[in-house]
Amino acid sequence: MSAQSNSALAASQEQRFLVLFDFDETIINESSDDAVVRALPDQKLPDWLKNSYREGHYNEHMQKVLAYMSEQGVSKDAIHAALVKIPPTPGLLTLLQYLRSHQQDFELVVVSDANMYFIETWLEQAGVRGLFTQIFTNPACFDATGRLVLSPFHSHSCSGCPDNMCKQVILREYLARRQKERGGAAFQRVFYIGDGANDVCPSLALGPRDTAFPRRGFPMHRLLQEMQQSQAAKFKANMVPWVSGEDIVDCLKKIMEER
Repeated sequence: MSAQSNSALAASQEQRFLVLFDFDETIINESSDDAVVRALPDQKLPDWLKNSYREGHYNEHMQKVLAYMSEQGVSKDAIHAALVKIPPTPGLLTLLQYLRSHQQDFELVVVSDANMYFIETWLEQAGVRGLFTQIFTNPACFDATGRLVLSPFHSHSCSGCPDNMCKQVILREYLARRQKERGGAAFQRVFYIGDGANDVCPSLALGPRDTAFPRRGFPMHRLLQEMQQSQAAKFKANMVPWVSGEDIVDCLKKIMEER
């Protein structure tokens, strides 16, 4: 068998669909950054720190928050305890269970402006870390003093995204890399599940066979609705708003039946 037919065979055995998940208020039912603040002695940030946030520089703001938490004596154990208490979004674990039972069809990835420590901690305690091929998020690790140190994910030239992360750049690069690794075979469909304003930019990279799943009533949903109403040609994908993970399961089941 030639190397080319070998790679074609490998691609035919690869998953047909790519599912990208945001993390905060998509996989989990609140912001992990807000949840972790509850580990502080008085469970909230001082006003001077809250007011120091600058639009588009959230990663920089969270670096200050984590430094402040360390100064207040918040330990790694306390941060861990706050993270594992965060509830999943309704129906999300049902969705992940469905995707686990169809692992031969779906490749799963997280794309989030949270950080690696928060995401891996939560996914591991939920028993679902192994479902995800890759996590794209801001690096974070504890230094020798026990402080959680956060870094930006990358730099980019997209004027509409926070300075540390453009999810569309991540999505486009991932699709190009995976197509090459899969012997030239692209995913048949791409699904993007999110809630926030920064989930709109990657949705604009989706094609007419793909689906954006915005959480109903959240910023991503409102912004995509506005784009649809203005007939902005930029948004080409299908849009399926969701309230519970079960709504997404219902849609994926219909697509699976189309095969």
